[in-house]
Amino acid sequence: MRAAAFAIPGDIHRRTGGYIYEKSLLLAMRAQGRDVEHMQLPDGFPLPTPVDMSQTVRVLAALPPDRPLILDGLVYGGIDTAGLAQVRAPLVAMIHHPVGLETGLPADTARMLLAREAANLALAAHVVVPSPLTARLLAADFGVAPDAISIAPPGFPPPDPVRRPVEPPLILSVGLLARRKGHDVLVAALAAVADLPWQAQIVGGPHDPAVRDALMAQVETLGLAGRIALRGEVGGDELRGLYRQAGLFALATRFEGYGMVFGEALGHGLPIVTCAGGAVPETVPPGCGLIVPVDDAAAFAQALRRLLSDPALRARMAARATAEGHRLPTWTDTAAVMGRVVDTV
Repeated sequence: MRAAAFAIPGDIHRRTGGYIYEKSLLLAMRAQGRDVEHMQLPDGFPLPTPVDMSQTVRVLAALPPDRPLILDGLVYGGIDTAGLAQVRAPLVAMIHHPVGLETGLPADTARMLLAREAANLALAAHVVVPSPLTARLLAADFGVAPDAISIAPPGFPPPDPVRRPVEPPLILSVGLLARRKGHDVLVAALAAVADLPWQAQIVGGPHDPAVRDALMAQVETLGLAGRIALRGEVGGDELRGLYRQAGLFALATRFEGYGMVFGEALGHGLPIVTCAGGAVPETVPPGCGLIVPVDDAAAFAQALRRLLSDPALRARMAARATAEGHRLPTWTDTAAVMGRVVDTV
């Protein structure tokens, strides 16, 4: 097995999909007996300070040419192209989704990041992505050769057999408080079904304080403060408890490169209500939930009303979700894909 380095910005223990993916992949590769060095890079990517940029280039350029470098997508999309060209190690780009497509970026910033990512991808020996959607996107819009892309879906633990649903039904949503996650659409949809019995919890760290503040104000204005709890970031055991109590999972996301929370929901046997953003239609199997157009609060509310009002439909979708949860890949599978890439670049 070939040794490798895995460069990730900031705290690897953050509870976001991308960080959970990369930490789990790193540990799984090591569990398979591979020497993988974790390199913690500055936290500012994809928009680093000049000091962060120069420090990152210096550290990466010092890597030997015989040790492949797996480089996190936030860094890959934000690092200076001339600086990246100084890296002698074979470059494996770990791209969850292009950083310039993040919802809410100023137009000039998005253009800069998209152009930089395209230039940087031309330097990659190989690219690893979590979904077929991201592979197609990079091939069509970023000029990456399809045979230079490997798909490594995230892994999941065995499905959790424990169910402790509460009444009224708990609608669980998990995702950073970022505009892309569409929590504002979810809250608007919940207001439209306020005549039905339900309670809701939104779990996710405050990625953008302005988004958090606007969401809190929206909940208050709609008179839903007693029914919607903004939980912030919670630990693994607490989150598992919420999944066990939930009656359905809802995320009005605007775009996902994969959407690991949907796999978590399947592993807990939860019907899903979500939006057709990015890879979501390929991530949520047919029969496991209802998928509506992005940014359509009325359609989202209609889907919630349908599931909340029809316990039999909810039960059928829960059974299908449970079955699909047993088909999810493991982190050993994900590490095997990355291992083959490291051994051949």
